[in-house]
Amino acid sequence: MMITEPPEHIPDVADLGAVHLIGVGGRGMSGIARILSLRGVSVTGSDATASAAVTALEALGITCHVGHDAAYLGDADTVVVSSAVPESNPELSEARARGLRVLPRTVALVALMRGYRSVAVAGTHGKTTTTSMLTVALQHCGLDPSFAVGGNLVTSGANAHHGSGDLFVAETDESDGSFIVFEPDVAVVTNIDYDHVDQHADIDGYVAMFDTFAERLVPGGTLVVCQDDPRAATLGDRMAASGHQVRRYGEHTTSDVRIDSVEGRGLGSRLRVVVDGRRLPEMSLGVPGHHNALNAVAALTAGLVLGVPERELAEGLEAFRGTLRRFEPKGEADGVRVFDDFAHHPTEVTEALRTARSVAAGGRVVVVFQSQLYSRTSAFAEGFGQALGLADAVVVMDVFGSREDPVPGVTGALIADAVPDGPDVVEFVPSWSDVPVRAAALARPGDLVLTAGSGDVTLIGPEVLDILGKRARE
Repeated sequence: MMITEPPEHIPDVADLGAVHLIGVGGRGMSGIARILSLRGVSVTGSDATASAAVTALEALGITCHVGHDAAYLGDADTVVVSSAVPESNPELSEARARGLRVLPRTVALVALMRGYRSVAVAGTHGKTTTTSMLTVALQHCGLDPSFAVGGNLVTSGANAHHGSGDLFVAETDESDGSFIVFEPDVAVVTNIDYDHVDQHADIDGYVAMFDTFAERLVPGGTLVVCQDDPRAATLGDRMAASGHQVRRYGEHTTSDVRIDSVEGRGLGSRLRVVVDGRRLPEMSLGVPGHHNALNAVAALTAGLVLGVPERELAEGLEAFRGTLRRFEPKGEADGVRVFDDFAHHPTEVTEALRTARSVAAGGRVVVVFQSQLYSRTSAFAEGFGQALGLADAVVVMDVFGSREDPVPGVTGALIADAVPDGPDVVEFVPSWSDVPVRAAALARPGDLVLTAGSGDVTLIGPEVLDILGKRARE
């Protein structure tokens, strides 16, 4: 369900009454449920399956039902749904029949953000990490912001928090257009790269949404954009021309906050940053990759706009240790290190493999990749193939269909066939259970195995480690 225009009214949290969330175990929904509960709202939820997120919410005292039934609404006054919930859902159907208030997930989040100085982070790539970096940096400064992120922070294991401070930092979602609902004091755009082809027919419409998002800034608000990204930079120019405050970051010479140098060092990096012509002390990041240096400077720029001292922000960024599923170390066995990454777009796969090559430090890179959605696979098969060509050995899984029905002829083989000459091995392995066996067989001591994608490929890494551990003991 696409959101094509901002709602006319955002309700006050105090007026929501008892709230029931359908799909409460989702990344965004679980965070909203957590904050609502901590704000004293009566909260219940339901989800199709049990999960760690559901268990964590139950530990807070939130009643969560597994499965969907109209009876689960109970005495709810307001129902919150994500774009993934179909109209046929029995709880949603019952809510409409009763005339209950039904809110899209993002409208509920924006309601929670009312009354706070808010930062909304958008972009095709890097928004989860940028939001997480800014949150950790602000926490280091003693500001205790509320936050809602699309991934769990390594430091706390949480994806959301009701803080005691006056700041609220949130990751936005452009996939369904819902980010045009936000009303931020600071809006961050990391990049604009065509994605979500199942929802957006062309690049022009996709780009236009970012204009609407930026125009939702409160009066006197500031747009932070990456000057290295052509579409984000052009958005900054358009907003500046219409009288909005814009701060630019990146390696480009016209950046207000400029990266002067980046040097990768194992699972981290060192960078030098120049702010308005003034050089800051060298920063050490605890996460690898050139893209993470850009994410860190995006967070730094947003923090400076909020008026936070640069030295304390830099120290907070140095304390950041990552977000789950963003080049996350899963373990080591038989001399092989295994990492997992959420990369599910050709640009993201390219960056993940470049990072893997740097971290491997001379070892081979074995990648296991799974594309999500048949529409994305069909549209980006060539791009995925080119990106995977950066590895030494490639195992392509079949498509993780998620909410889409299978499409004849659209399989992981399309991606495997598009990988150029370069890797020693390129294989399409359609059987899930065969994938960890094959990946482990390809890996040698000193190699790095990367599992990449947004589906259940994340479960492959532990299986590979188990096989490698048994091999080492033989």
